[in-house]
Amino acid sequence: MSDNSAEHFERIRVPSAYEMVAEAIEAEIVSGRLRPGDEIGTEAALVRQFGVNRSTVREGIRVLEQGGLVRREAGRKLFVCEPRYGALSSRMSRVLVLQDVTFRELYDAALILEVGAVEGATAHADHDDIEALEANQTRLEAAIGNPVRVSEIDTEFHALVARASRNRVLELAREPAALLFFPTSEMICRRVPEGAARMAQAHRSIIDAVKARDLDLARTWMARHLADWRKGFVRAGREIDEPVERIFARYALSKSAT
Repeated sequence: MSDNSAEHFERIRVPSAYEMVAEAIEAEIVSGRLRPGDEIGTEAALVRQFGVNRSTVREGIRVLEQGGLVRREAGRKLFVCEPRYGALSSRMSRVLVLQDVTFRELYDAALILEVGAVEGATAHADHDDIEALEANQTRLEAAIGNPVRVSEIDTEFHALVARASRNRVLELAREPAALLFFPTSEMICRRVPEGAARMAQAHRSIIDAVKARDLDLARTWMARHLADWRKGFVRAGREIDEPVERIFARYALSKSAT
């Protein structure tokens, strides 16, 4: 008797032993039972606890180190550390590229996240935040003729606004897309003569709105700033619905690692 029934299920994938080690340690960290600064032990101690060989533990720890969850110190002891935003964000950015996300999708997401960030900054920015934004503006105005510096300073500006929001979830959520914007900002400044000057004007207005605690004005200028990016992108000869190009992504991710 032949079996003509449709196949509904995929093969079950059994995790490797090193993945199970990494997942077990990560679960303790995520649950809060292990906190940043807590000692995990040594590889030898983990070999005894998990009942696996040394190479399995070492590979599991390597995964956690790459994710910024674990660090090594003197005496071969392992400690929990806070994940690095850069490490997490660059991994997510690579996923965005591999999914062939478009610049329209990046723009739409940025419109939500950057406006949300400036709303938080308007409510929570303190004296140090304002000073950092003002220093950024001074550097921007001095770099108008240098597209590379302008783009770097623009990237820093948005990170400063997000930090001033005092919302770490929002700060982390915007980073993966932001890493993919840097090459496009540089390209726009090279191909659109007034691009850098308009950027400086927008930043100035956003800072002034944050200082004045003017929520409506801060929202308006951030949305206008992003709309300017979109117009400049098209004027620079690109299509808003094209996928994020790997050449742009490689450049942005290499900059984030330095």
